[in-house]
Amino acid sequence: MKRFLAFVKKEFFHILRDRRTLLILFGLPFVQVLLFGFALSNEIKNANIAILDNDKSLHSQQITARLLSSGYFQVYQNLTSYREIDQTFRKGVIKMVVVFPTQFSYDYEHGRTAQIQIIADASEQNTAISLTSYASAIIQSYTTSVAGSIAPMYLDVYTRMVFNPELKGAFVFVPGVMTLVLLLVSAMMTSVTIAREKEMGTMEVLFVSPLSQWQIILGKVIPYLALSFVNGCVILILGVFLLGLPMNGNLLLLLLETLLFIFLALSIGVFISSLTDSQLVAMFASMVIMLLPTIFLSGFIFPIESMPKGLQVISNIIPAKYFIRIVKNIMIKGIGMKAVALDTLVLAAMALFFIGLSIRNLKTHLA
Repeated sequence: MKRFLAFVKKEFFHILRDRRTLLILFGLPFVQVLLFGFALSNEIKNANIAILDNDKSLHSQQITARLLSSGYFQVYQNLTSYREIDQTFRKGVIKMVVVFPTQFSYDYEHGRTAQIQIIADASEQNTAISLTSYASAIIQSYTTSVAGSIAPMYLDVYTRMVFNPELKGAFVFVPGVMTLVLLLVSAMMTSVTIAREKEMGTMEVLFVSPLSQWQIILGKVIPYLALSFVNGCVILILGVFLLGLPMNGNLLLLLLETLLFIFLALSIGVFISSLTDSQLVAMFASMVIMLLPTIFLSGFIFPIESMPKGLQVISNIIPAKYFIRIVKNIMIKGIGMKAVALDTLVLAAMALFFIGLSIRNLKTHLA
């Protein structure tokens, strides 16, 4: 055990002397959280729109004022004719046009079906759907608030959002960014470290030392486990205090789940390094194997339920899927261990599988 602790201490010193490694370990997570938390967001605010008000009545002006006061829209241009709509869209500046017909106010006050036309730029489909939904809801709220015996009948729909009532993008991105950073950094750093030992010919020297193979593997993993755990804590602190994420669940449970996921990521890194003899190949393999599946198949950005059945099946072998679900359940929903037990068992089984496979591959490599 004394030899093992000395080996772990040596690995810590080796990492702390390497400034590039420290930059990747601690600089990347900070930049990613800030980038995804503030710059990349699915929230739409202050979208440029144009207004074509052929009615110029009190009702059209009040509806326009409601649209602007919502914070979702700002008027880029007031149009005077339908011919200007296409020209304005082609400039690529506006996202939507709201058209009030000539008799809009008259129809509204005389109990007829009063129509408002909303035209959106669907070259960005998700943005167009969101903006038209926002505008429709605001217009509907106006009609219900002033509805009387002379107004057309409208169905009043009451919507309530739970867990994220303000629809903040950080609630979606921070758990995914935390997962992505921990997976990439942990797997990549570990795979490169062991590949460097093999590339320099010092791995064989370690295996003929008094240390056993599992002690060598754990000695390589433990320093990155500790540093990556600090990484995870930093991301949590930034998410809670800087981006406003709640901590509704058990913090200790979340930290233990984070440790488990980091150990899994490190075991994947060891597995990748057991298959490669070059640092460059190990880094490239880590990026390809971890990055794309985590972004596209884990539910980080795209809902798994909307994917084809084949991809939904493949997503079950993506570790990030389970950890993202665990983080959201604990932090946002406040769910306890019983609800995340199955996901935890899956992550633990994956970690044992990869670490066992790695040790076997290293034995085969040396033989």
